[in-house]
Amino acid sequence: MQNSPAGKIAFDQSTRALMRRLLLEHVRPHWPRLALAVLCMIVGALATAALAKLMEPIIDGVFVDRDRGMLTWVAVAVLVVFFMKGMATYGQSVLMNFVGQRIVSDLQVDLYGRLIRADLATFNDTPTGTLVSRLVNDVGMLRGAVSMTLTSIGKDALTLILLIAVMFRQDWALAAVAFFIFPIAVLPIAQIGKRMRKVATRTQVQIAQLTTLFGQTFQGARHVKAYGMEGYETGRARVAVEGLFGLVQRAARTRSAAHPIMETLGGCAIVAVIVYGGHQVIDGQRTAGAFFSFITALLLAYEPMKKLAALNSSLQEGLAAATRVFAVLDSAPRIVDNPGAIDLDARGASIRFANVTFRYRDDRPALDGLSFEVPAGKTAALVGPSGAGKSTVLNLIPRFYDIDSGSIAIGGHDIRQVTIRSLRENIALVSQEVSLFDDSIVANIKYGCPDTGDADVERAARHAGVHDFIVGLPEGYDTLVGEHGVKLSGGQRQRIMIARAMLKNAPILLLDEATSSLDGESERQVRDALATLMHGRTTLVVAHRLSTVTSADIIYYMANGRIIESGGHAELLARGGAYARLYALQSADDQPALRAVATA
Repeated sequence: MQNSPAGKIAFDQSTRALMRRLLLEHVRPHWPRLALAVLCMIVGALATAALAKLMEPIIDGVFVDRDRGMLTWVAVAVLVVFFMKGMATYGQSVLMNFVGQRIVSDLQVDLYGRLIRADLATFNDTPTGTLVSRLVNDVGMLRGAVSMTLTSIGKDALTLILLIAVMFRQDWALAAVAFFIFPIAVLPIAQIGKRMRKVATRTQVQIAQLTTLFGQTFQGARHVKAYGMEGYETGRARVAVEGLFGLVQRAARTRSAAHPIMETLGGCAIVAVIVYGGHQVIDGQRTAGAFFSFITALLLAYEPMKKLAALNSSLQEGLAAATRVFAVLDSAPRIVDNPGAIDLDARGASIRFANVTFRYRDDRPALDGLSFEVPAGKTAALVGPSGAGKSTVLNLIPRFYDIDSGSIAIGGHDIRQVTIRSLRENIALVSQEVSLFDDSIVANIKYGCPDTGDADVERAARHAGVHDFIVGLPEGYDTLVGEHGVKLSGGQRQRIMIARAMLKNAPILLLDEATSSLDGESERQVRDALATLMHGRTTLVVAHRLSTVTSADIIYYMANGRIIESGGHAELLARGGAYARLYALQSADDQPALRAVATA
């Protein structure tokens, strides 16, 4: 398809559409600085053309006619021209760099804003390294292309046009001899650009995969070392790096292919000018100064011509990156406020699932006609085997995903008919996943409530049972916790997350295996903190260990996306069903450990 005429037309249309979008949406707002930069470029181009023109009086007036007065005039003129060229180059460089960096920085912020607002499914389906690569590598490549394109199209094109004008003004026939060869280069350079775009796209994909590999192995460094897999991971990295090396080398060869074309054609042009112009000088049809002025203009034009020839490759690299960047910017989240959505006030509200069905993809339903209720101000627990759909329930309440059928209501309001912002403001989530950022303890507690005063932060920490630990640290609440809270113990991390939930003071509390990975003492401390947090709130608890939910007002036993049993702890034990069997099995598993502790 790509080799067909239709494929070439689509490619050209895509390029034009990307260029048009970049110009209209991101370049045009900076037109005042661009106009000033273009003025500097014009001055610089005129200065370059003036240097070529000055060669004629230098050769004829100084070296041939030996005119001392001309020597002084020419020396001053050359100095002035170089000064003007230097100032113009400085001005256009600073202005164009500002515009290029500003455009790409704005794109980077817009891209991050779009990604961070994307549906949770986007983060589950896309490796973190790929997202980071879009933000860093793709935007970085776009930055280079934008800066180089704006500069080359402005400065190099203007300089080339003025130098060509000087040459045609001096001798149109000689100028035609010099430039008749260069149109031949257009077709191979265009082909080089197309290949460059394909290679650049593959390179960016490979960089994303490599970034993902590095990120995963660094995050899982404990497990890599525990299983002695350093050699294996190094081998995987070597394969990925070698793949990227091959693509980079291919890109370098493709990019450099324009050089022999331009050098050969440039050499042919200069030889033709020397032969043709040399005969003119020998025959007395042209002065040596006029000929050297022409040659100087041709040699000065050669450099911007090479830059413009190389521009296509850099432009195609940037357009390949722009395609990926704009694909993200154009993607819209599927979970959005419905028309007429109202703000939710969940104080004193219940949560009700009615015949809810949900699939993550096209697999079997994670929830299959699920119906249950969490009474207002009460605590309900979801228990059952892994894969029953318990965590899925917690993901659906804040609308991280939307259900396929049925309804979820809070206080009688379908959550799809309330604003997402107000829905999530009414919910606090404490999960088994550590959600601490590489920041201070106080910043982590205040996450979501950044304007809260220190007194409220301390109160939340006290209620979470973590204040005494914090003040015992050398830097207190300003202590940095490290990535994912790695500098803290599991219990300390969980209690800081509980303090965050307490500070939010939301009427609905969702607890997802909040004590699953803790030792006995840490679990006791966290359970005490949770008991304080749950008081007076509508709370839904997901737990594998049934001993943590025996005090719940109502317990729902889930299997295969449905509620199998429901009731209080004592009632379910007396019934002798699935809950009672699981509770007995867990109690039996705990006995050997309890006896070992007792005899130690």
